[in-house]
Amino acid sequence: MQVWPGKPYPLGATYDGAGTNFAVFSESADRIELCLIDEDGSETAVELRETDAFVRHAYLPGVQPGQRYGFRVHGPYNPGLGQRHNSAKLLLDPYAKAMSGHIDWDEAVYGYHFGAPERRNDLDSAPHTMHSVVINPYFDWGTDHPPRTDYHRTVIYEAHVKGLTRLHPGIPEEIRGTYAGLAHPAVIEHLAKLGVTAIELMPVHQFVRDHRLRDLGLSNYWGYNTIGFFAPHSSYASSGDRGQQVQEFKSMVKALHAAGIEVILDVVYNHTAEGNHLGPTLSLRGLDNVSYYRLARDQRFYEDTTGTGNSLLMRSPHVLQLIMDSLRYWVTEMHVDGFRFDLAATLARQFHEVDRLSSFFDLVQQDPVVSQAKLIAEPWDLGEGGYQVGNFPPLWTEWNGMYRDTVRDLWRGETAALAEFGSRLTGSSDLYQDDGRRPIASINFVTCHDGFTLRDLVSYNDKHNEANGEDNRDGESFNRSWNCGVEGPCTDPAVEELRARQQRNLIATLMLSQGVPMLSHGDELGRTQQGNNNAYCQDNELTWVHWPDGDGPEARLLEFTQGMIWLRRDHPVFRRRRFFHGRPVPGRPGPGTLAAGGRPSGGHASGRHLSGGHLSGGYDSGGYDDLTDIAWFTPGGEEMTKRNWGASYAKSLTVFLNGYAISEPDRRGGRIVDDSFLLMFNAHFEPLEFTLPADHGQEWQVVVDTAQARLPAPGAGARVKAGDALWLTDRSLMVLQRPA
Repeated sequence: MQVWPGKPYPLGATYDGAGTNFAVFSESADRIELCLIDEDGSETAVELRETDAFVRHAYLPGVQPGQRYGFRVHGPYNPGLGQRHNSAKLLLDPYAKAMSGHIDWDEAVYGYHFGAPERRNDLDSAPHTMHSVVINPYFDWGTDHPPRTDYHRTVIYEAHVKGLTRLHPGIPEEIRGTYAGLAHPAVIEHLAKLGVTAIELMPVHQFVRDHRLRDLGLSNYWGYNTIGFFAPHSSYASSGDRGQQVQEFKSMVKALHAAGIEVILDVVYNHTAEGNHLGPTLSLRGLDNVSYYRLARDQRFYEDTTGTGNSLLMRSPHVLQLIMDSLRYWVTEMHVDGFRFDLAATLARQFHEVDRLSSFFDLVQQDPVVSQAKLIAEPWDLGEGGYQVGNFPPLWTEWNGMYRDTVRDLWRGETAALAEFGSRLTGSSDLYQDDGRRPIASINFVTCHDGFTLRDLVSYNDKHNEANGEDNRDGESFNRSWNCGVEGPCTDPAVEELRARQQRNLIATLMLSQGVPMLSHGDELGRTQQGNNNAYCQDNELTWVHWPDGDGPEARLLEFTQGMIWLRRDHPVFRRRRFFHGRPVPGRPGPGTLAAGGRPSGGHASGRHLSGGHLSGGYDSGGYDDLTDIAWFTPGGEEMTKRNWGASYAKSLTVFLNGYAISEPDRRGGRIVDDSFLLMFNAHFEPLEFTLPADHGQEWQVVVDTAQARLPAPGAGARVKAGDALWLTDRSLMVLQRPA
């Protein structure tokens, strides 16, 4: 076999049409062998003799796509100093673009002997582990281009590749649960009709089914156990695992883009599947343990802010390079549109504390490729000071956990939730305005993969995770849920109607809130996990989406959800790019007078406005004057005062959104004018009479009433006038529209 010197960059295996360049980093290795795996499992070893800046490299003419390979690293083995080299372990390439096979969890994949962790294990892991694969990078993208949907127009749909498609009757059986299944017209039609603009895929980087779950007969269904930051997960490919997964993934992205749907990846750069000091030796641990992982003072052990056994060393330039190279690869070569960063607070731990000025954020900020993608942080981890909602840099958006908690609290009837709810409804200016961010920084959600589904949120008070094999100890015990009077499945029509109404309340609230809404897959269909709020290990019908047929309650909920998403998309007053001012906007006329009365704060002792200003005593214009862009009223139609906001029993209010007073311009600098709306929220346990406020519009039409299973047909809603009274059913909301 010919071996040429090759180049140190790019890292990984790079096929150029005639052969393949291999390059791998290790600062602590004495020597590294590249092992080419034949079809019978035998190996051809090639020592990588050329070294540049600790990168070993070689070019092999004739090595083609589909070739499996791995590395054997020779060097010191001294766990007390963090050194864990062992040439008996065939290691995965951290830069592999595809991976083949599975790990069978034989003792050979570990660096120690079971029952004797102090004894080095020299069993050969090659027959028991996965292999890296050389891929063909060429793909006909045709006219593919990123949709580049503006954040304020974005509606995110969090989905699992397998869970969304495994039971869909319109997808051929052989491609269900795969990238090809997700690209099938039946799925794309559902997403397009629903009105979502972006699908956020749960982890599709190559991950592994960990040993403990295998022994329990369970699976790592969610996929937060990454071992390959460049490789699409091979089990989601219908066409093979020798590089075909890359082509199939690209075809999926191309099909979604053709429908105007962006692809966002949930990425796990905070840890790897190698776990703690008792984990397997699969890749980074055997390549250069000290350079890649955050080690404890006793270097046999690992610092762990992720709850998975290890954390990557975010002050290492090689870790930062690995992550940034991966992000750029997925944008430039795989054409994805953005990323949601799992446990993103860990990425900000350059030393110990979470630091918003860490090197990782600096690199992202200045990168011409990654900085232009959608960047979404899960702004917490399990370490000290890990809850960082509102504290990420201006380029970033965040999963707003405070929004989730507050909306759940309001609709389950918690006291003293009203003022906080007002802040969340209007974009959480208390979290994002002080650092120059806008409402789009808030990714609003009520449910996600982690926790109850929407249906279970209104059907269970307690978690029911017995199927996970941990005696129901796992998962969150405080869910801010309410079962509507009966735990679990129920045949009482009154309870079922209340549960259906509560689901409509939560969906409607989500779509009426300023910020970026995110819907969890199947919630629009009433998906249930039977009360399991931690279904990470359930790869079965418990977690897969069941697709309804006929005109049952699931179909009606889908129709309602579609209507709410399209109402939002049709009206810019629900998706403003700037925070409300809480005062008249110059040059934005609207008929009426502004009655005296204080306007609300964000519900905090500081007295900050929902609009970002400060509480005022109000004024009486004495005649016609501009209306505020937002106004708040009691159910009786009077403007809210500080006392109203502070009343612990208050669970109901009316919000006026002025379509004449949108302050931001359109793309050409012109004025945006929309219809005006009244949002009436009754989270009280009894029906309440709401009086339409005076001087904010004379005639209105009902366009949403969650007491009804369906939205009114266009133009068919009841018409009412200022001063009229409307009865709102207990735990319901109503939306009234006044044409511009």
